[in-house]
Amino acid sequence: MLDQIHWLAAVTVLGVLEQAYFFLQVIYARRLFGISPPKISGPPEFERIFRAQVNSSEYFPIFLALLWQAGLFFHQGLAAALGLLYLCGRYCYFMGYKASSSERLAPMYFTAGVLWILIAVSALGILHFFLSHYVGLNILQLLTA
Repeated sequence: MLDQIHWLAAVTVLGVLEQAYFFLQVIYARRLFGISPPKISGPPEFERIFRAQVNSSEYFPIFLALLWQAGLFFHQGLAAALGLLYLCGRYCYFMGYKASSSERLAPMYFTAGVLWILIAVSALGILHFFLSHYVGLNILQLLTA
């Protein structure tokens, strides 16, 4: 079983580490700009870092669910590769947003596209499972025949 999920687990750990890095960036920015919790407003430089972290945290559960569904129901390697692309895109998003609010746009669209691909792959994998398990229809055999 572990050989079927090790890449998904590795990408998950990388994602958690990335989230921790984003959290640490907010802590550093709070200290740099003298903004104590629970305040969330301050100079634009702080607010961009804060928003980049919050936005990334909001999408993280969606990413994890899709990563694991795609990996378990479709293909672990493809899901892990898409996961790495997503994490790279999120890092670029964070760094772009940190520099300027307009520089977040291209990475934001890129990561949204990766999520849509993960949705499609997950849906196809789950559909294939249900059809083969409950209806006895193996789409992959029909396509390769």
